[in-house]
Amino acid sequence: MTRTLGAWACLTACALFCTGCPSEEPPKSNTPWPILEEPGDALDTGALAPCIHPTQVGSDCGELSRFNLSQCNRASLASAPAEGVFILKNRALTSASSTGGILFPGAMKLGSGTSPSILSGGLVSADSRSGDTFYLRRESTLPNGEPSLTAYAGCQLNNAQQLTGCYVVCRNGQVRSTGTFEAFRATRREGEQEAEGLQLGSESFIPLGLPVDIYVAKQHAYVVSVNSNGRTGGLSVFDVSTPGDVRFRRTVTMPGDSYWNGVWAKGDALYVASASRGVLVFDIRDPANPAFLRNVPGAPIDVHTVFVEGDRLYAMSPSPNSETLIFDITQPTQPVLLNRFSVPDGQTTGYPHDAFAYEGRLYINHWNLGYVIMDVTDPTKEKQLGRYAYANQTSHANAVGTLNGRTIAFEGGENFGAHLRVLDVTEPEAPVKIGELQLREQTSIHNMVLVGTRLYTAWYHEGVRVFDVSDPSQPKQLAYFNTFRETDFERGYSFYEGALGMRVPGDGYVYGVDSSRGLMIFREP
Repeated sequence: MTRTLGAWACLTACALFCTGCPSEEPPKSNTPWPILEEPGDALDTGALAPCIHPTQVGSDCGELSRFNLSQCNRASLASAPAEGVFILKNRALTSASSTGGILFPGAMKLGSGTSPSILSGGLVSADSRSGDTFYLRRESTLPNGEPSLTAYAGCQLNNAQQLTGCYVVCRNGQVRSTGTFEAFRATRREGEQEAEGLQLGSESFIPLGLPVDIYVAKQHAYVVSVNSNGRTGGLSVFDVSTPGDVRFRRTVTMPGDSYWNGVWAKGDALYVASASRGVLVFDIRDPANPAFLRNVPGAPIDVHTVFVEGDRLYAMSPSPNSETLIFDITQPTQPVLLNRFSVPDGQTTGYPHDAFAYEGRLYINHWNLGYVIMDVTDPTKEKQLGRYAYANQTSHANAVGTLNGRTIAFEGGENFGAHLRVLDVTEPEAPVKIGELQLREQTSIHNMVLVGTRLYTAWYHEGVRVFDVSDPSQPKQLAYFNTFRETDFERGYSFYEGALGMRVPGDGYVYGVDSSRGLMIFREP
């Protein structure tokens, strides 16, 4: 899961990170499948609505009267849904005179009665929705004391579940960002039921923050959470020895250190990715009661995710140096730092978000730098072998295996328009796309696990999805469970909601984490 961003912060991130593909031709590949073209993600097709908020205004920045809605079919807004969660596709103008735009995601919730509306991650301060008027405004104070205002004005209803309009972000009465938006109702895919092929065995609420990742070891599930809406994150422990009768055991928190985004285990050690202190190492000889041992590498750094293969622990650190760390864990509770490195251009472009180690290579999701393949046969002498890049890339998660005698990577982005890519990486200097799958443009993937010829995905608003990838060029859906429900606890605060964490330990069950519903355990299809 990417860091939670406000409207302007998200716009800034996109302005910095939405880069295109290299212009040079890639080397030829010997893949037996047809090579697919790569148009990229989040393609800009122009303004999303025929309205505008001026870039130069006075103290009335963000007021409904400042939006020019004269070309809109405002009468259609009378049929807009009275309540519900919406996924936002925002298009920010790149400059006052530019016709180009930058796309970035968001979310809002339309409240009704005692349920207030939500915009840009917080409660609205103004909500005017009646007749031909649709207007939401949120006011807040930034950490530096600056007053901030975000306002969305509806233009017209495209259909019963989709509307368009204009938005503006103001700071101290000045326009910082303005553009158009499209809002998609966060409903199930057309024609789908709650589930097909996946049976829910149990569901357990997570008492800490917003749950994002899970690991299952020693008949216990370890769920980590990040800070969310005033609730601090941490670690929640469940006894899953009987998956149909899950028992909550305890939570683990630390003062001033509560953004815990990734988790893994080996032997008697549990590794937690901390945004404040690197990798937290716990002793789980008593699996219900993790005992903190130490943090590595010692100096305070931000570690976003962790991955274990054999006797190595990989830690992906966005800041302060945008680097990947490699530890020897021959003695699991005593990690020894072997190397820390940044990929070429990696300190100026994006950051290592996640990684997958396989047969001497480390496949790094380096956000807007793309999908980077490293040789780590000698962990002290890493070498970049290749990179797969695409327009507006937000490379976020991946899984790698051998299928039909070829090394195949499944890569997923985390943005509006992001989807599953299937890459033949047998020749790492020439990775090529041989397959892809998109469910809906407004949803993206958070995590994935490859087991044999099955790919298990945590697909945010689309829930848990299982695919047959025996022919990797044509993934076929085997089963699904729609975990997302609009009425669940704290829906509508973020684009990053729904199914997030995923583990398939081989005990006949699929363990998932949903941002609202918590730990969900399914029988394998």
